[in-house]
Amino acid sequence: MRYAMLICGDDREWTNLSPEDEQDVMKEIYSWYERWQPTGKVADGGAELQGRDTAKTVRAGANGEPVITDGPYLELKEIVGGVVLLECDDIDEAARMAATWPLAAGISALEVRPVMSRS
Repeated sequence: MRYAMLICGDDREWTNLSPEDEQDVMKEIYSWYERWQPTGKVADGGAELQGRDTAKTVRAGANGEPVITDGPYLELKEIVGGVVLLECDDIDEAARMAATWPLAAGISALEVRPVMSRS
């Protein structure tokens, strides 16, 4: 079954890293991929998202028509900064895999959720 591993944190912490510190964190992340990709458990390499300042939010307006605003709608400390799709037997295995992801500046939590499958 597929699971989405949502990488959450404060993107402002990430953007405040020195280039050297950012490179060190990226080395840890690449090591994670080197560990798990050969097992077939990484269904999709995922996507790193740009910072919250680049976001647009679409919500239903009072008349039901879409309203587009700049940035995230809610002021949250933690936002989703990336996503990786995992292929695991169950959510417990996916959570154990997620527990090996490097938690560093800007990465404070990982949320694992089953991916919907409609046939």
